Amino acid sequence: MNRLQLGDLAPSFTLPRAEGGDYTLQHDLSERPGWRFVIFFRGSWCPACNEELQDLQDSLSYFEDKDIHFTAISTDNPKDLNEMKEKHGLTFPILGDAKQDILNQYGVYYHGEDSPYEDHGIHGEPAYYLLDEEGKIMYQQQQTSPFGRPHAKELRKIAAYIRKNLK
Repeated sequence: MNRLQLGDLAPSFTLPRAEGGDYTLQHDLSERPGWRFVIFFRGSWCPACNEELQDLQDSLSYFEDKDIHFTAISTDNPKDLNEMKEKHGLTFPILGDAKQDILNQYGVYYHGEDSPYEDHGIHGEPAYYLLDEEGKIMYQQQQTSPFGRPHAKELRKIAAYIRKNLK
């Protein structure tokens, strides 16, 4: 598992979008400059994830006014991700990482068959990365369960604090 540090250039990637087509992080950074929260979530079946993604959608105008964009990634299958995206009216990219390649590059915890407790089968756990306009990691947090994740209000504070205190 990778161990990314603050200031590291985030791994670039291309992943399938839930609704079809591909999304490339590097391309999006150049096409739509600004900061980016890359958020890993468990899956469309996870009630805490659905609540969090809806919370982010409800706060999207605040973040976009600050030139901060969201990209969400799950190891869930594209069909279920697209149904979730449509059901909740999510307008930011929802991506599938079925092979866990990007999950591994970012060092996100994976709840596999070898995990010491049962938790809805195999899946990636929540993780958060705030990237600046160059793709450098300004903040990161990884979870080993569905609990303790920052919600939109905390993400606002995190981004504002980091921007205010940039060297």
